Amino acid sequence: MKLCKKKILVTGADGFIGSHLTEALVREGNDVRAMVLYNSFDSRGWLDHAPPEVQKSLEVFPGDVRDPHGVKQALKECGLVFHLAALIGIPYSYHSPDMYVETNIKGTLNILQAARELGVDRVVHTSTSEVYGTAQFVPISEDHPLQGQSPYSASKIGADQIAWSFFSSFGTPVSIVRPFNTYGPRQSTRAIIPTVITQIATGSTKIKLGSVHPTRDFTYIDDSVQGFIAVAAAEKTVGEVINLGNNREITIGETVNLIADIMEASVEIITEDERIRPPASEIERLWADNTKAQKLCGWAPEYTGLQGFRRGLEKTAAWFQIPENLQGYRVGQYTI
Repeated sequence: MKLCKKKILVTGADGFIGSHLTEALVREGNDVRAMVLYNSFDSRGWLDHAPPEVQKSLEVFPGDVRDPHGVKQALKECGLVFHLAALIGIPYSYHSPDMYVETNIKGTLNILQAARELGVDRVVHTSTSEVYGTAQFVPISEDHPLQGQSPYSASKIGADQIAWSFFSSFGTPVSIVRPFNTYGPRQSTRAIIPTVITQIATGSTKIKLGSVHPTRDFTYIDDSVQGFIAVAAAEKTVGEVINLGNNREITIGETVNLIADIMEASVEIITEDERIRPPASEIERLWADNTKAQKLCGWAPEYTGLQGFRRGLEKTAAWFQIPENLQGYRVGQYTI
């Protein structure tokens, strides 16, 4: 589905979700400009691993969302922007919170200001389920209170509010997408599923983890990508916050056991103190209400229920077990 007659900008296109979204947009015939974080190695992150036909069809823009001048240049000639660029590691936010304010809040402000000045037709801003904190009720709907239980989640709350303020103050056509625990190929081992899979894939039987009792609502990457596209395609989502989740919770411990079963491994969980969040910062329970996404843009996940989750895990594990993919990870080392 071609979303826009003009160029589509994807910020954070070098990252996990961003690279998958960029590939999907290219394959559907869109004119895509991929904004990646500038570095002296000329690395485009995960886009360097995209098929040649995708890479040839991309316009790559190295930059940094913290720079308003570069952001405005990146947005020129664009009718739609998917804003995914962000710092997302929660442990890293404990000791470098200033970077999260600069990147997540100020970076979002730069995107919105440029979009407003240039008359961009739509901004799709990426939030996170972490802004809800530990669930006060389940399933979590979009009107659940926001709780900044980490500097990361606080910075994303700030970014969301900046996005909303531009819609309410200036009429900027903003939609806010709030994904719940996306997983799949290419994800960093700062996340639980790649952490477990990579350790098992390298023969470990003692799996190093943090807390295993919290629950999460996991969404396979293909479903998340289609959710982003569906939100962008639907006019009814302008000025709205949209959850993307499975409407199902599972504990970390149960997830580990399911992965071990898929990979035919017998494992023992070893708790490491450095992997445990401060008690008041841990998100104990996440469970998405995805009714609004279904109602406003017709999106519903395909990898649903326990069987859908198992199918997504099988595809994820298969990708990580390819030697050239696995070698890009520092297996067993704690990633913040």
